[in-house]
Amino acid sequence: MTESRTPLVEMNNISISFGGIHAVDNASVDLYPGEVVAVLGHNGAGKSTLIKILSGAYRRDSGDILINGEAAVINNPRDAKTYGIETIYQTLAVADNVDAAANLYLGRELRTPWGTLDDVAMEHKTREVMGRLNPNFQRFKEPVKALSGGQRQSVAIARAILFDARILIMDEPTAALGPQETAQVGELIKQLKKEGIGIFLISHDIHDVFDLADRVTVMKNGRVVGHARTQDVTKDEVLGMIILGKVPEKAIPGPGAMANV
Repeated sequence: MTESRTPLVEMNNISISFGGIHAVDNASVDLYPGEVVAVLGHNGAGKSTLIKILSGAYRRDSGDILINGEAAVINNPRDAKTYGIETIYQTLAVADNVDAAANLYLGRELRTPWGTLDDVAMEHKTREVMGRLNPNFQRFKEPVKALSGGQRQSVAIARAILFDARILIMDEPTAALGPQETAQVGELIKQLKKEGIGIFLISHDIHDVFDLADRVTVMKNGRVVGHARTQDVTKDEVLGMIILGKVPEKAIPGPGAMANV
């Protein structure tokens, strides 16, 4: 499981405590270009907290973050964006009452030389990005609230990559979606991988994980149980890591692995 390429992201020995509770304890994870790494664990396992440190939502107490092999200073979400890190939350945070182009450029609108909104340029660029990401998307003039869940995900992802995100954090991207929309999001993720974008996937759905992720990192009680390629482990073995901290033979154990297994 070793690679000669430089990882997009390396989080090494990350720790953070809240009120004396070790929410994340000496956790390490990495991510390569064009790869999906699923971060798994029960509620309270530390997975969301670890990833929120990368997104700038929390400041780590200790540990190092490297982006493309160089030390990164990430103290807030704005810092994260400067490193090409974007987060797509389960709630999506899209503006329901405006169309796709207005969502993509929300807060970063293009202006004409006369100071008015350059709607033509924004729609043209939106069509270009959406065409690359989801060629079947045609509902450019409709408010986002009229779109399906999968189409809304397309808009949220397009907004992230429009401004050159190279690292995406996706929080439960298929939650509350039907089978057809879930498949659509899967296609979006495959397209992002082709473009060399790295994705951290937070999901409770083990089927999603095996459909979409190249590797898994499992956390329990704030510590990393282990890492494995999805092709090397079964769903039952991953569940054993999540529930018991038991690391299968082909996985790499972390500091949270069950002893003497």
